[in-house]
Amino acid sequence: MTQSLTIRRPDDWHLHLRDGAMLEGILPETTRHFARAIIMPNLVPPVVTGAHAAAYRERILKAMPKGAAFTPLMTLYLTEDTDPEDLAQAAASGLISAVKLYPAGATTNSASGVRNFDRVRGVLEKMAEIGLPLCVHGEVTTADVDIFDREAVFIDTVLDPIRRATPGLRVVMEHITTKNGVDYASAGGEDLAATITTHHLVINRNHILVGGIKPHYYCLPVAKREEHRLALRAAATSGEGRFFLGTDSAPHVDDLKEHACGCAGCFTATNTMSVLAEVFEQEGALDRLEAFASLNGPAFYRMAPNDETITLTKGDPVAYPAKIYTGAGPVTVFDPGYPLHWRVD
Repeated sequence: MTQSLTIRRPDDWHLHLRDGAMLEGILPETTRHFARAIIMPNLVPPVVTGAHAAAYRERILKAMPKGAAFTPLMTLYLTEDTDPEDLAQAAASGLISAVKLYPAGATTNSASGVRNFDRVRGVLEKMAEIGLPLCVHGEVTTADVDIFDREAVFIDTVLDPIRRATPGLRVVMEHITTKNGVDYASAGGEDLAATITTHHLVINRNHILVGGIKPHYYCLPVAKREEHRLALRAAATSGEGRFFLGTDSAPHVDDLKEHACGCAGCFTATNTMSVLAEVFEQEGALDRLEAFASLNGPAFYRMAPNDETITLTKGDPVAYPAKIYTGAGPVTVFDPGYPLHWRVD
């Protein structure tokens, strides 16, 4: 039985760092294990220009723990007013690694997102021309579509038409939550990939609702039925190159999670690698953890994998903090609901 596993140092291809005191408090939880991360741009106000991205990157670097080796990979927030030339210049300089599409109103701080997709067609064509990936929050926001169906409807009515109208556009379906998402990504060509979060491999919608509402399991896209969770686990542990880790680790202070209108997001940066090792062991796929966490993402983003390695060792249950105390307030760490036995040495 495997008791130790050494893999290339992993990357996180979907991460929320927030800003200010929250950024300073939670950044060390990512830099401890991860070498790079795609940084989400949904601040208030959002990161919509190259200048905004440069300023945000400087704030992240300033908040880095002493001695940390971590590279923030910046993104721009796509709006109907995004300037294709500013975007292209930011990409050419190496400042940004992707652009994020939020349908307006889909999730936290998405009010500035896209409502009329025809108005961003020129931007998408420029991105296809220069090979810049589009990271997609894949949910429709129309009130007549049930929240548990919004990912599947988005694929059919928004994503597939966008891809057909924009040949060569490189797309990452972020935080897929359904078998529909797995099947669509699997059938796509080399220009399509999908990230899968830590928490969606562990929880289904019963975990949120049965026995009382669990606000720290509430996220968007919301966790779905068990059949979808099992499809995600099969995809993540398959070794298939189009699937890779994007934690969507999303910190909110407890006061805003444990609230009459609680915020969406699971904070998993602290214990993701321990959770993943447990999941992959459960699926008999520890030999494929490196592909999911460390190799497939860099390959899609056309980057080299990290030279450094980390070693996970199995032993007594891992002790990790229940909360991270930040200058903005306490943030609850994701609890998978069972002991974790794999720790990063």
